[in-house]
Amino acid sequence: MKIGILSYHFPPEPAFIPGSLAEELAARGHEVRVLTGFPDYPGGHVYPGWRQRWHHETHSQRLSVRRVPRYPGGGASTGARMASYLSFAGSAGLVARRFLSDVDALYVFQLPATTFAAAGVLRLLGRVPAVLHVQDVWARDGADEAGEGRWATRMGSTMARLYRSAARIAVAAPSMRDLVVAAGADPGRVHLVLNWTDERIFYPATPGAAARQLIRRDGRCVVMHAGTIGARQGLETAVRAAAALDRTMDLVLVGSGAAERRVRGLAAELGAENVRFVPRRSPVDMPELYAAADYQLVMSRDLPELRGTVPGKLQAALSCAAPVIASAGGDTAELVERARAGLSCPPEDWAALADRFWLAATIPPPTRTEMGRRGRAAYLREMSLPAGVDQIEQLLHEAAGRVAQPVTEQRRNLA
Repeated sequence: MKIGILSYHFPPEPAFIPGSLAEELAARGHEVRVLTGFPDYPGGHVYPGWRQRWHHETHSQRLSVRRVPRYPGGGASTGARMASYLSFAGSAGLVARRFLSDVDALYVFQLPATTFAAAGVLRLLGRVPAVLHVQDVWARDGADEAGEGRWATRMGSTMARLYRSAARIAVAAPSMRDLVVAAGADPGRVHLVLNWTDERIFYPATPGAAARQLIRRDGRCVVMHAGTIGARQGLETAVRAAAALDRTMDLVLVGSGAAERRVRGLAAELGAENVRFVPRRSPVDMPELYAAADYQLVMSRDLPELRGTVPGKLQAALSCAAPVIASAGGDTAELVERARAGLSCPPEDWAALADRFWLAATIPPPTRTEMGRRGRAAYLREMSLPAGVDQIEQLLHEAAGRVAQPVTEQRRNLA
């Protein structure tokens, strides 16, 4: 097949879903054409050594990447983000007809940032069928800012039109299916395809001396949270829970984010000496850090838009065979419990999380190892790159009206 891919982010940005999908589809013999922007995530500035220009196209065997200019303001205010989204839509529209007009099907890595571009490109391409891989139904980041409501309404209506027009829709979490259907999608066209992680980086590892020294302070149980310290994670709950168990376990927060100062302030206020902060590390360092800790913590606040999402750190932890403590609702907790890969509790309940921390510390190391093994097996079976690409490839064949070998029920059905 000739397959088009529309993605707001693409490698060298940390966009391993569209990046690895493009590489794998090309390796399977398809001709793949990617339409994307110039790399600027997460800093909001074009990467050093890159210069935005109109005619930038690279080619490798069966894979072509066309980059178009956009306003690099994705991480700033609501207005700046919208300017970035709309500028990408305009630029993509100018080149889509020539670059993608003869593809058999178009895969859209559907983030809020891609919404306006997807609508414009599909309108220009006419009868080219689309497969949307929906990552986020809600466009509510920064909802407290002035003007966000107007943009959220406009984006929501555009998303609804996309759902109605798409030939197939893949959703990245089980509960997201209901949200997409409620927004207007045909239920028969919606399929669950769980995200995978970057398997070239995240795999079971043995911690070296440096990793142990960074993560472990003594013989106590270590629970580690890796990634963004932001509003969606609600790490204040974890700090309060850890402070109640200051002689039982350590909480290590690896990363940074907009809420870091507030979380650090709460730890100081509570005198939680068992809460430690480690600056953001390179992704290639993380498997050893995961292995040096006893558990990985996955946190989500109790918000409607988060109940139907699965944080990417869950797949990374499971791929590394790390047992998980999930303080989250909806799909995240259900996946952990179904795989028997760790412990879970309701979100934003510090007492319940403290109880999970205490229980985790009492579980013998061999049992923790078995939790990690079960999580790794569940990842390989239901969330891995081969499992995900099998399903996306099947949806692309169906969208284009072609016959393909069916995806095994074992991989397709998580529920």
